[in-house]
Amino acid sequence: MAQVLKTDSARLSEHNSELEIEKESERESNQETPQYICGVAVSLEIIGGKWKGVILWHLCHKTLRFSQLRRRLQGVTQKMLTQQLRELERDKLVNRKVYAEVPPRVEYSLTELGRTLEPTLRQLCEWGKDYNDNHR
Repeated sequence: MAQVLKTDSARLSEHNSELEIEKESERESNQETPQYICGVAVSLEIIGGKWKGVILWHLCHKTLRFSQLRRRLQGVTQKMLTQQLRELERDKLVNRKVYAEVPPRVEYSLTELGRTLEPTLRQLCEWGKDYNDNHR
């Protein structure tokens, strides 16, 4: 009798765990994409951080391979650059073109949407130079 109760208790515990996992999954799927009131918040969500703006700045000038980008971004790890490029690609700011060659060649360029950031990036560059020269 004690063995039967233990088995039933174990099944009930397993069932409760499965229900909790289902509830957690439901909660996650019901979460909405954040709604921003401020355009600056949206912009910084997409291009903020240490590397994204600089990646976009370099791609304004020309199409670059991964290794070329990495050389221009002193201190970025391969993993971080890969992650940032994937996010920029996901957000439709960067194109990734893979060539069927040996060794494989991958090039990154700005999309049409990414190109719309050029004037803003230029202004940020000028502001940063002015700040560095006059306010540090």
